Amino acid sequence: MRDNNGHSAGTVFLSFLLGGIVGAGLAMLLAPQSGSETRKRIREFADDIKEKAEDYVEHIKKGITSTVEEGKDFYEEKKSAIAAAVEAGKKAYEKEKERLAKG
Repeated sequence: MRDNNGHSAGTVFLSFLLGGIVGAGLAMLLAPQSGSETRKRIREFADDIKEKAEDYVEHIKKGITSTVEEGKDFYEEKKSAIAAAVEAGKKAYEKEKERLAKG
């Protein structure tokens, strides 16, 4: 899933997320407030980022699992088709061999 510039949606999302983290961190450090209030806000911010990162990782895991399952299904489908083609080739070979032996 790529846009016109060649960047995947995941890359764009991750860039947006990292930019937001940096911006929010700078805002917290530069805001005029007490040290305890700043520490509290940083702790809350870190917890929020951790939760968002866990959600993102879970989303990626589901996507990978889905893709792997589709790959397994595709492999099994093609494996059966190739096995059938090989078997048909063997039968055709044996039939032709018998025909040539008679003639």
